[in-house]
Amino acid sequence: MINTEKIAKNIRINSLKMVHKAKASHIGSALSIVDIVAVLYGHVMKINSENPKDENRDRFILSKGHACVAVYAALAELNIIPFSDLETYGDNFSWLMNHISHKVPGVEFSTGALGHGLPFAAGKALSAKINKSKWQIYVLLSDGEMDEGSNWEALMFASHNKLSNLNIIIDYNKLQSLDTVQNTLSLEPLADKLRAFGCEVIEVNGHNHVELHSAFLKKNNSIPKVIIAHTIKGKGVSFMENKVEWHYKNPNDDQLSLALSEIERAYA
Repeated sequence: MINTEKIAKNIRINSLKMVHKAKASHIGSALSIVDIVAVLYGHVMKINSENPKDENRDRFILSKGHACVAVYAALAELNIIPFSDLETYGDNFSWLMNHISHKVPGVEFSTGALGHGLPFAAGKALSAKINKSKWQIYVLLSDGEMDEGSNWEALMFASHNKLSNLNIIIDYNKLQSLDTVQNTLSLEPLADKLRAFGCEVIEVNGHNHVELHSAFLKKNNSIPKVIIAHTIKGKGVSFMENKVEWHYKNPNDDQLSLALSEIERAYA
């Protein structure tokens, strides 16, 4: 069993290094999901590192595909891709693209345009139900992504078809592209809306590994499960936390050094 705190530390470090080297965006979005990804890959999902396409594997879809560095780093932690590949992130001809790509071993579905991951995951969940397959499917969405009508249609579809094998996680960091979620298009009362669409809803601290683990393992035999994970954009780096500009900014050399030192101290 993997120590999920250790994997979270390593994901944060490698995510920062990838974004810095590539001069890429979305580090704030990646840091907010690190603990969710660490618990899923470290404790919850059934994954065969030697055979990422094992038919009995659990499936994970990163619908907020711009936060891909966190998943790439997790795949390296599980030895599904080599750590050396992380150094090529964003390079010409690298398979580690700036939005998550199914060409990478361990990645189920390419995403970038928001609102596609949940409809795809719902279809996969229905297929598994029809075929009486036992695997679970997990899909991670951003809060701003819930502005997309395709997600609400998928929720109705999932509830109608009683897709209890579908586990939806909403990264509720309350910031999107250029402003707060509240100022852009308010989601509240989010939990009530999701229940009205026929889902079981669990709210957790999205950085608390015990709460996340408990929520993921809670069995539900009849309806889809939605975990609202309350998170902090840029979590783990003080000058990035709750700062909307880190949706697009990338750290310079000094900022990278400071960020890495903060993470080392936090996990000491």
